[in-house]
Amino acid sequence: MSNPRVLCLGEVLFDCLADQLGLKLEEVKSWTPYPGGAPANVACSLVKLGTPTGFIGAVGEDEAGNALVSLLQEVGVDTRGVQRHPTAPTRQVYVTRDLAGDRTFAGFGKYDTAEFADTHLQAKQIPESLFQDADFLILGTLELAYPDSEQAIHRALKLAEQYDLKIVLDINWRPVFWQDENIARQKILEILKHIDFLKLTKEEAQWLFDTTDPGAITYRLDSVEGVLVTDGEHGCAYCLGENEGSLPAFAIAVVDTTGAGDSFLAGFIHQLSKYGIHGLSDKDTAKRIVTYASAVGALTTIKPGAIASQPNAVEVEAFLTTNQI
Repeated sequence: MSNPRVLCLGEVLFDCLADQLGLKLEEVKSWTPYPGGAPANVACSLVKLGTPTGFIGAVGEDEAGNALVSLLQEVGVDTRGVQRHPTAPTRQVYVTRDLAGDRTFAGFGKYDTAEFADTHLQAKQIPESLFQDADFLILGTLELAYPDSEQAIHRALKLAEQYDLKIVLDINWRPVFWQDENIARQKILEILKHIDFLKLTKEEAQWLFDTTDPGAITYRLDSVEGVLVTDGEHGCAYCLGENEGSLPAFAIAVVDTTGAGDSFLAGFIHQLSKYGIHGLSDKDTAKRIVTYASAVGALTTIKPGAIASQPNAVEVEAFLTTNQI
């Protein structure tokens, strides 16, 4: 088996989506589980677009873990980096949705957030061989909240730097995973020293940098090659190389926004793999890459579930030929 070009490290889980819209957690009558977890979403989306990708993370030795590993393999994601924990359960997240389909994390059921298998990802068990031929490492920040998975993040960063991978961070800020917001901010800001590309929402940008301007964030971080700031239905802004710009969102009927940002990131990395980092120095190419990413994100919102709704490359190209921003 040839090594993947992109490695996604983090959580794979079940998003249990409320079947009834506009209700509070205690009012919801039934839930439907959908496979998710931001890094896993990105990995699956990349494979569907045509970029070979591997996933690194931990699940339990349970039915949920078996189902998620099987799904990753069916999609075509390299699972040699998946670890199985003998006693900790595979994570489930309960998600309520408002009348527009936008989601709110509503808890973890009967378990504490630190009890799930993904928090026990072991640094020493990450296969170094996966890094030898890869081009990108994509990380979230949830793993920084737990000692074992935090060590795994730092080992992956060392391996990425050793083998000259570009490191991409999706902030993916979720307060529910953390006990102390100030510690979270401190750990996230510390890890930014290692990052080449940063993707964050408008709210996350405001929280971390007191600005939503990707150019200002790029200037402040100094070492990054690109910053993407997404704002849901309002589109996105970017600073890639010397090129700054903003794009409105595609006008599309939204069913479920879960995983749209992950698909956006996958679209960006897929195009970056196609055009190369040097492509970002061209204004039109940079805009084309972000437009493609926006299309992938938009198409993910027209069906429920983060992974099930992801488009393939043919669908994205067809959409782009008939839809203009």
